[in-house]
Amino acid sequence: DPDRGAYLRWLFIYGSCFEPAVVDRFMKREPGSMNETPYASYESLIDMLEDTLKTGPYLLGERFTAADLLWGIALNWTTMFGLVEARPAFKAYMERINSRASIQKVSAEDVAMAAEHEAAAARLKTGL
Repeated sequence: DPDRGAYLRWLFIYGSCFEPAVVDRFMKREPGSMNETPYASYESLIDMLEDTLKTGPYLLGERFTAADLLWGIALNWTTMFGLVEARPAFKAYMERINSRASIQKVSAEDVAMAAEHEAAAARLKTGL
């Protein structure tokens, strides 16, 4: 598959660059030097992601992949908690991801499981 390299690259960037950059920024830690950190800077990483998402509906252009699932969910969480600025390209990307039937189904199941968990926790507190 000619997109294999780009696909693997985005999976690698997520765990090895994006997460450390977001955590460092949240913890107010200065990133290491270019020789010590897997990402150049938080800003350059976020700009690169934004530039990519401006060129196509998904990370690999027209093709939706598991990398988009990973990144779409990550951007939902990190923007929701203010860890990443909700730039227009990110908002549009998250809307595309969240509009997929499979994502809506899983989200509904997640809400139902959270409600079940909360009900069970309430029963434990009351001893029922």
